[in-house]
Amino acid sequence: MEEASAALLMSIAGTEWIIIILLGLVLLFGTKKLPQFSRSMGKAMGEFEKARIMFKREMEEAADPLRSVSRIPKITGPVATEREKLETIANSLGIGGYAGMTDEQLRTLISKRIAS
Repeated sequence: MEEASAALLMSIAGTEWIIIILLGLVLLFGTKKLPQFSRSMGKAMGEFEKARIMFKREMEEAADPLRSVSRIPKITGPVATEREKLETIANSLGIGGYAGMTDEQLRTLISKRIAS
């Protein structure tokens, strides 16, 4: 009897296992909770992928210190205003003390820093 059940388990192919797992999920979570569960799993996988890419980028920058000290500004996301964009670029270039400057003065300072 035990040999028959072991033989049955061994003869099930990959596709059948997927079907069995999906049926188990439907029984476990129910048909109303399954879409919510799928959404949360998708979000979790997206966050994991984002963290993996960020970790990989940081490891590459740490491995190559010459490339990480770049004159190219690093902007990581969208900005709402022109001033915010200038401040983000100034921060990425290591420029400080720009609070009292006009936008044009800050642009000039950024241009000089990039050109040097």
